[in-house]
Amino acid sequence: MIYKWFDERLELKKFKDKFLSKTFPTHPTFLLGEIALFSFITLVVTGIFLGFLYEPSTKMVSLFGAMVPSAYASVVRIDLLPMGMIIRRIHHWSAMIMIAAILVHLMRVYFTSSYRKPREINWLVGLSLWSIAMGAAFTGYLLPYSQFSVTATSIAYYMAKSVPWIGDWVSRLLFAGDFPSSATVPRFFFMHVMLIPIVLISLISLHMVILIKQKHTEPGSNRDKKEAQGGKRLIGIPIWPEQSIISISFYFFLLFIVVLVATYIPLNPIENYGPPSPGTPVMRPDWYFLIVYGFLKLVPGDLSFSILGAKITPETIGGVIFPTFSILVFALIPFLDRAKEPHNYIESPLNRPFMTSFGLGGGVFLCMLVVAGYIDVLHITPNEMTAYTVIASLAAWGIPYVLLRSYNRKRKGGRNVKN
Repeated sequence: MIYKWFDERLELKKFKDKFLSKTFPTHPTFLLGEIALFSFITLVVTGIFLGFLYEPSTKMVSLFGAMVPSAYASVVRIDLLPMGMIIRRIHHWSAMIMIAAILVHLMRVYFTSSYRKPREINWLVGLSLWSIAMGAAFTGYLLPYSQFSVTATSIAYYMAKSVPWIGDWVSRLLFAGDFPSSATVPRFFFMHVMLIPIVLISLISLHMVILIKQKHTEPGSNRDKKEAQGGKRLIGIPIWPEQSIISISFYFFLLFIVVLVATYIPLNPIENYGPPSPGTPVMRPDWYFLIVYGFLKLVPGDLSFSILGAKITPETIGGVIFPTFSILVFALIPFLDRAKEPHNYIESPLNRPFMTSFGLGGGVFLCMLVVAGYIDVLHITPNEMTAYTVIASLAAWGIPYVLLRSYNRKRKGGRNVKN
């Protein structure tokens, strides 16, 4: 009776026949996208809880007999609530898992050439999702307003100021003036809970619409590929009810893992860092910002010059030029490695020597930059770390390239391999 009432008004049967019968891939790597989506849902739910209790202000208040900023005091009080600390840790861990899941998902798309025609747009959408998710994590960094968060955010402030020609304008726009100021926390709170989530929801929706329209790339044999190329055959199960049951079960399993990890592994223990105080102790950002942090460690501190009136500093090179160039390279991949005909199948990485080895070399390069963030602990000089990074990256590119070229020549009976 209830279903009939809604069906007469919303035509639910047409919706079910048109959308819920869509085929969902059964290959386990496609769950990477679901991990990112489910982590985002968990972030929204836990963020609503935290938003009711958090005070985005730097006004000084009394906490256990000491005067501290309101933002810091409110987070300490959240941790003292029943389940408060666990929910905050779940929020933090879900953010890390979401960023990691999007990154690994992009790697799957890259190594299987699933970014090729007609899926270039979705590659750009996925890359934008990863970048905006990093922005969400960055704006959330400052909100506890501890010694750690203020020190880490100050690095980004000087990077923003180093943007050629418009650095002062960019830093004032993002940080609401000089940093730190009483307006910075409210500005970051607005971006973290309102502006960035709206952008993320829009990009996720766009990604899903394009995916439903274009359908997923097909795994399978060469015989299957010919059928998939023409869109005649899809391998998978219907979204409803089979995939929906699997997805719901997988979400609760993922949530169980996150809660378990959050229970036993602390993240951002602000009571250990304390409120902001004079001094700049060595504090490293989370793993997803260590790439930029490590690159900054390798740039000579005295490197400075001017171009057309713009001053180029180490912060400009490591915090502006390097990330911008990296994102640009990632964005151009579908247009540099393009295909004339639509590719609706998954390509084996073994059949693509150059692109596979390029991806491996780039991955090792980024991993070495993460290690570079710890050169003070490892007691390695920047010049030595730079040499190790270059050697490891070239080896990770060259060795797989030679091996894959040899493998393809033997497999194809000595014919030349172009890709």
